[in-house]
Amino acid sequence: MPLSLLSVVPTPSPHDSGVREIATFSGRVAYVTLCLALAWGVLAATGWIQRTTGHQTLRGGHVVLATVALATGLLHALSFLLLDDDSLTVLTLIVPIDDLGHAFGVVGMELLIAVAVAAGLRRVIHENRLRFHQVGYVAVALLVIHAWFGAVAGGHLAVVWLGGITAVVPALLLSVLRLLPPHVLVRIGLLGATPEDPPVFGGAGKLQVRVDDKLCHRYGVCQAEAPKVFQLHGDGLEYVRRPGRAQVSQAEAAARACPMRAITLQEAGR
Repeated sequence: MPLSLLSVVPTPSPHDSGVREIATFSGRVAYVTLCLALAWGVLAATGWIQRTTGHQTLRGGHVVLATVALATGLLHALSFLLLDDDSLTVLTLIVPIDDLGHAFGVVGMELLIAVAVAAGLRRVIHENRLRFHQVGYVAVALLVIHAWFGAVAGGHLAVVWLGGITAVVPALLLSVLRLLPPHVLVRIGLLGATPEDPPVFGGAGKLQVRVDDKLCHRYGVCQAEAPKVFQLHGDGLEYVRRPGRAQVSQAEAAARACPMRAITLQEAGR
């Protein structure tokens, strides 16, 4: 066969090989810490850490893991700009226009950055901030899909399959549990009637809500569970002391989910 008919695959330079190794390593670290951040955030938001350990929730752990995931994810993306082959530009790194796997990663990272900025501005942004924070679930899903696309393209599927599936399964399971209604969790035994759980009330006017200002850290989980009972504002947390019948179950869910156990429910008049 004539040499001219042979397809020649250029050997990557040592520089590009080193850059791709950095990108691969940072991508794997971002993948694992992202899954851990999601799992830890669910445990912190629901108070399950406190129930299992007896200690107050270490919410800072979620912030640290999320920060590491965001930093290593950005390192993974920006490292491709250092390649000599110019396979990626700043434009293609920001706008997903080249392929589907890249699009999942770009959109997921942009959503994650937006969620991080909104979380950092929680003292300025109050309305819908907690609902927007839930976009993080979508961002994680997109980035996980991007990681699997990258593993297939780079020939590292076996590594991601063995290590990646181990990291993503707990995060996925906890995310599903987080989105289930409280009564379903009670039914399957993950939440139960313990001395720390609030009592169940049946009618309007029989429930009195109290919040311990010393314990409350304004995380806003109560607002996410019962927006008609609890509201975060610039001057603190406002809440309805005697919610109506329609809000009783939501108030009970908020009391169960409060990471700091700052909400107590009592019968009116006690």
